[in-house]
Amino acid sequence: MSGKSQQARPRPSLSKEELLQQITTLLESPEDDMHAALTKELLAGVLKIHDAHLDLLDLKILNRAVKELRHAFGVFRGYQDRKKISVFGSARTPSDDPNYQLAYRFAQAAVREGFMVITGGADGIMRAAQEGAGREHSFGVNIMLPFEQGPNATIADDPKLITFKYFFTRKLMFQKEANAIVLFPGGFGTHDEGFEILTLAQTGKSDPQPIICLQAPGCDYWDGWSSFVTTQLLQRNLINEEDLSLFTITNSAEAAVDHILRFYRRYHSIRFVGRQLALRLKDRISAEQLDQIQEQFRDLLIEGTFELRGPLEEELDEPALRNLPRLVFSFNRRSAGRLRQLIDHLNGL
Repeated sequence: MSGKSQQARPRPSLSKEELLQQITTLLESPEDDMHAALTKELLAGVLKIHDAHLDLLDLKILNRAVKELRHAFGVFRGYQDRKKISVFGSARTPSDDPNYQLAYRFAQAAVREGFMVITGGADGIMRAAQEGAGREHSFGVNIMLPFEQGPNATIADDPKLITFKYFFTRKLMFQKEANAIVLFPGGFGTHDEGFEILTLAQTGKSDPQPIICLQAPGCDYWDGWSSFVTTQLLQRNLINEEDLSLFTITNSAEAAVDHILRFYRRYHSIRFVGRQLALRLKDRISAEQLDQIQEQFRDLLIEGTFELRGPLEEELDEPALRNLPRLVFSFNRRSAGRLRQLIDHLNGL
């Protein structure tokens, strides 16, 4: 017998007959069924993976990543109608730390305004936020680690606790499901998550959203970080001045919640249709206000002007948003900070 340990064979979740029946039903689905079309594409991709004869480790990574995302999408799907805030911060922050107490108060205030809270599900700032939000209004997006990351008592055994093996699948869920991001003081992990959030925002790979750096009164954690960003990144021309508009720093739970609410005062969402950006609004702006935007934000345009109108034809597949007015323009797609300034301008009118 070989000295190598034997690999356990994964058991299929469906019998051969059940699997064949599902594949047959999928292949017979109508051509205009987009869900079925994408599922067929996924199935074709799986067959290509089989033909590629990948290493076992590569297959394990693919298999686990798909399983993690499938499960996470299913958990969050039941809460699509609730806005959510992803909260990041150190797992090592003790309960007598002012930042712990601030995280607790922030989560309480957020829930009062109808938000749910997503944290890493572990100790420290994460536990504080989930204690403040309560089990009913909390998601835990945990990670398998040999230390620090066991689920806290508030979220343990809750159906909304999801445990990931890979950071990349976990971070995708933090970003995808959030309508706002709040960062408390933390270590390497908090900076990793925070800089990735900012990178996605800066490059337009995520939709605009509030990004708030929250610290307790008397704590200068984010002030020191902001000084580094300004002196080492901005002054070396490694970022643009407008990129500083992508985040804000405050030391008040109420101010942080108010900042999030103001962001969604008039702004609703965006959608790209070809080269055009449809910026959906909760209420119309006047012709005079449109003229002001034409003057102040013309640098965002590739061509043409800003147009106040109803939905583009391609947006009609979202009937719930059909009645929202749109500000439509050919966006240069490289000025995310200026786009955020436009949204702030619209909300302040």
